[in-house]
Amino acid sequence: MYQGVQSHDRLVPFNNVQILAKAAKLFKIPTVLTTVAKDSFSGPFMPEVTELFPNHAIIDRTSMNSWLDAGFRKAVAATGRKKFVIAGLWTEACVTFPTLDMLKEGYEIYIAADACGDLSIEAHNRSMDRAVQAGAVPITSAQYVFELQQDWARSETYEGVMDILRAHSPYGIQVRFSKWALGEHASEGAAHAAE
Repeated sequence: MYQGVQSHDRLVPFNNVQILAKAAKLFKIPTVLTTVAKDSFSGPFMPEVTELFPNHAIIDRTSMNSWLDAGFRKAVAATGRKKFVIAGLWTEACVTFPTLDMLKEGYEIYIAADACGDLSIEAHNRSMDRAVQAGAVPITSAQYVFELQQDWARSETYEGVMDILRAHSPYGIQVRFSKWALGEHASEGAAHAAE
């Protein structure tokens, strides 16, 4: 479905979904993966994500609204969580519809807006507006990672976070350049904080 994304450069949600998935794995956040009609028109979930979760069942559904699918609701309940980060294609359907229903059910929903995509900028923005007006919280994929990390001195996840950012974000490009230009003096703090 990436070929129809017109709200962002297609690489934006492609990279940002990977940021979300890799951060969830690094920080051991329960993750639910779902597709819609993968064998008829949508295609499979991107392997860059599914390979991170080889033991996860991917819930394929027929409904645009994943909340209408009993398997999805069961997977959500099995996490034991009330806060969820949602991303996907299309923002106006597969993101907005379950967001609205999950909010009604008492879940706290965060939408990683830059890991979503839609047929137009207008469609994406109006969908985000609708979800926010209903109570969802808009975030970015990098904000998700930074909120999980909180402190560069948190050494147990520092290198994993930096690996994610170096692979998928402009910030990571800057870090690589700084390391090249400044050498070890470009450390963000993890090695020095442990001293």
